[in-house]
Amino acid sequence: MTSSPRTLLVCQNVNCIRHNGKAVLAAFQAADLPDDVVVEASDCLGQCNMAPNARLVPDEVWYCRLTPEDVPQIVTEHLHNGEPVEAKLHPRIHPRFSV
Repeated sequence: MTSSPRTLLVCQNVNCIRHNGKAVLAAFQAADLPDDVVVEASDCLGQCNMAPNARLVPDEVWYCRLTPEDVPQIVTEHLHNGEPVEAKLHPRIHPRFSV
């Protein structure tokens, strides 16, 4: 049985780029991802005030204010082990995790 593919969309629009979004994308692309995950550059995800952003589909998990240093934890804990990294979840989209 093959698991369905997941796509991590990493925003590469103006505000995300201004906040180091290219480096976040590069870190995800260089990471040891599970076989069922692909990383793609994305146009604007509409969450510019929380840049840089990433959206995992079809799971609909949104991460915000990402740095390249966040990537290993997200890859290990979420993409490999299925546990989203609560500290980086977008608080408007995932309000139960906001502080």
